Amino acid sequence: MTKNKRSLRNFFIYKCLFALTVWSHVSLTVENELFTSVSNDFPEDGSDKKIKILPLLYRNTHWSKANFNWVVIQNTTESLSLSEITNGNVKKLIALLSSFRQGSRLQNLTLTNVLVDWKALIEIFQTVWHSSVQYFNINSVTQLSDVESCDFDYAGTSMKALTLQKVLITDLYFIQDDVYRIFANMNIAALTIAESEMIHMLCPSSDSPFRYLNFLKNDLTDLLFQKCDKLTQLETLILQKNKFETLSKVSSMTSHMKSLKYLDMSSNLLSHDGADVQCQWAESLTELDLSSNLLSDSVFECLPVNIQKLDLQNNQITSVPSGMAELKFLKELNLASNRLADLPVCSGFTSLELLNVEVNLILTPAADFFQRCLRVRELQAGHNPFKCSCELQDFIRMERQSGGRLFGWPAAYVCEYPEGLRGTQLKDFHLSELACNTTLLLVTALGLMLVLVAVVAFLCIYLDVPWYVRMTWQWTQTKRRAWHNHPAEQEAALQFHAFISYSERDSLWVKNELMPNLEKGEGCVQLCQHERNFIPGKSIVENIINCIEKSYKSIFVLSPNFVQSEWCHYELYFAHHKLFSENSNSLILILLEPIPPYVIPARYHKLKALMAKRTYLEWPKERTKRALFWANLRAAIRINLPMCDGRRCGETD
Repeated sequence: MTKNKRSLRNFFIYKCLFALTVWSHVSLTVENELFTSVSNDFPEDGSDKKIKILPLLYRNTHWSKANFNWVVIQNTTESLSLSEITNGNVKKLIALLSSFRQGSRLQNLTLTNVLVDWKALIEIFQTVWHSSVQYFNINSVTQLSDVESCDFDYAGTSMKALTLQKVLITDLYFIQDDVYRIFANMNIAALTIAESEMIHMLCPSSDSPFRYLNFLKNDLTDLLFQKCDKLTQLETLILQKNKFETLSKVSSMTSHMKSLKYLDMSSNLLSHDGADVQCQWAESLTELDLSSNLLSDSVFECLPVNIQKLDLQNNQITSVPSGMAELKFLKELNLASNRLADLPVCSGFTSLELLNVEVNLILTPAADFFQRCLRVRELQAGHNPFKCSCELQDFIRMERQSGGRLFGWPAAYVCEYPEGLRGTQLKDFHLSELACNTTLLLVTALGLMLVLVAVVAFLCIYLDVPWYVRMTWQWTQTKRRAWHNHPAEQEAALQFHAFISYSERDSLWVKNELMPNLEKGEGCVQLCQHERNFIPGKSIVENIINCIEKSYKSIFVLSPNFVQSEWCHYELYFAHHKLFSENSNSLILILLEPIPPYVIPARYHKLKALMAKRTYLEWPKERTKRALFWANLRAAIRINLPMCDGRRCGETD
């Protein structure tokens, strides 16, 4: 009897070994490479490491179709990945999973392309819940139908993380709470439901062990978890790509989450009107992602006071208000892709270490940023439309003194304005100190003006410009009076052959030599001499001008006495003016005595010019040469004047 029992037992063992061998070759292929376990994401010591989503593995795989009509994607001693689960093979799958009792080495299970009804899905969950599986991924659940209320036994599980992606419920009418309640009350550390068009999630009915929730790319709204006080252990909440609209309601949602550290609200429709709306954030929240929303400057009135890392990228922020509440623990701030016109002040961010303001509207960044923000170790300010001007020189100088704290320099820092400098890197842009220093420019311009004024004043004094101005004014006034008093006489004929200008000290020579030799004898000359031809009652200047204008020539008797006479200077000036205004050759210079150059005053520069350019007659000391002198002088002034009162030149009463 004992031998029969022993033989029966051996036969049973051999049959089991044979069955296991056949199973191994027919349905499952044992891989040498183990599935990379993420169990370290949930340490037993309760440390707050982030929990990650389990990846779906498709590498190092064997595809085998067995007799169960599913596809084995991966199979190792710790990981199993199956695809094409349907209502036709789900019972065999449940039977397979039932063999992995707690204590088994299988920890990671992934199901892809699951086409089952609600009841079958719950059976799979229930079976896995009481197996050795700790990390369960389900990807692409379609044709989920016949949703109804059911009981679920959460007790005695090894599960730590569940990931559901792309779940499609085909039922048009069902009680949504029947679905949400199953997931809300799960006693696991991490839950992910992504890309499933989920519109709501219930608050757990009791204190939940959730530490990680990820509801990526659903249709959740501001109603989520309002007044929910059961998520006290939640540390990470990801609500990216949903339909949240009100920032204050989001803050209210977190107010009861006493352990929340990380919140991702990016790619929603969030805004904040700031009209006396109080925000109540979880005090434990240290990292907040609000990127890609509709937030404006008022967002700074609704931020967690203990925040350390804040992402406001891709919003509608134009400036950081100076009167905002102080975020004294904030270390990293991302304001890229907004509408900032300048670098923000750091008065509200006393602990700020990293600032990102790339892709904004900053033309000329503040050059004293690092002086105002002493703790900032990295500034990312590239890809802005920089205006290369004098103001930007200080910012470029700041970069040289920053010790490499300007991230992306120099490639990301390029001139946008003006048009001629577009594309030029800021490191290659230079302007002179004079062009950019207003004080230095003003001092230089003022100095040049003073030098110019001094030069002009010197020239005016040296060339006696005031005297010429005064003479021009007198000549203009005289001409104006003559025009108003005798307009018909302006074109009157010449009355004299020549006007004589001489110094009173040379009058003896003029009266004894010049006038007798020209006015008497054959070919007499009609001379205008001030003693006999000036009209009483008129000013001397007016008489000089009248005589010069009524004379064909002007004879100037030059000597050292001439250059000392003020009136001779007047007469020379007016005669010279006639020379240029009428374009005539009306000047005759007689050098009575040699004039040393040093004797001629500076204001007689016209006389110097005339003596240098024009031929003059020199009074000969030898008597034998005087006949030729008078002949040349008569030839110079010969002209037929009209008869006056029926008399010719030289006729007397």
